[in-house]
Amino acid sequence: MKFFIDTANLEEIKEAASYGFLDGVTTNPSLIAKEGLSDQNKRIKAICELTPGPVSAEVLACETEPMIKEARQLAAIASNVVVKIPMTMSGLQACSILSGDGIKVNVTLVFTSIQALLAAKAGASYVSPFVGRLDDIGVDGLNVVEEILGIYDNYEFITEIIVASVRHPQHVARAALIGADICTIPFSVIKRLASHPLTDDGLAKFMADHGKVKFSSH
Repeated sequence: MKFFIDTANLEEIKEAASYGFLDGVTTNPSLIAKEGLSDQNKRIKAICELTPGPVSAEVLACETEPMIKEARQLAAIASNVVVKIPMTMSGLQACSILSGDGIKVNVTLVFTSIQALLAAKAGASYVSPFVGRLDDIGVDGLNVVEEILGIYDNYEFITEIIVASVRHPQHVARAALIGADICTIPFSVIKRLASHPLTDDGLAKFMADHGKVKFSSH
């Protein structure tokens, strides 16, 4: 499974990349606004210079033609830009046209398996089910991901599934168990992936014992 980081913060991307397992980046207007930025394109360019992997950048428009225009501008920033398009009928129209032109599209705000099926049929390179937001309303988000995997397998769609709205390491583990292609993970959760209380306790014991052992230089 590939690991993306869900952020617009350059320092977070640099640190996550230094761990050796980062495969790409996803952003959205909210994440860019959180950084106090108004120029989305400038930040997307900076992110693309930090990672050779896919970088998802989201359109702001809601209607088909403005979405297509904006998407083409975003795709022109760098060769690794993937354009995020919302799961709407207008979005599907835009996805179909853009995909036909060779622009990679990530259909976002997906909450059902039928939405994911429509995105795949429209030519999406990626689809982003939001598991945490589904969990918030009492629906098991990863069960929806499992349904999507089953549908894509049935019909041999090559659209990759990006598990989004990840809230904790268990989301990542379950996504890997069921075979999701990608998890896009907030930096705060990435920092927790390698942690476990027993690891911490074991390390503390090793360090304490290390102080009792003398090592020869010969």
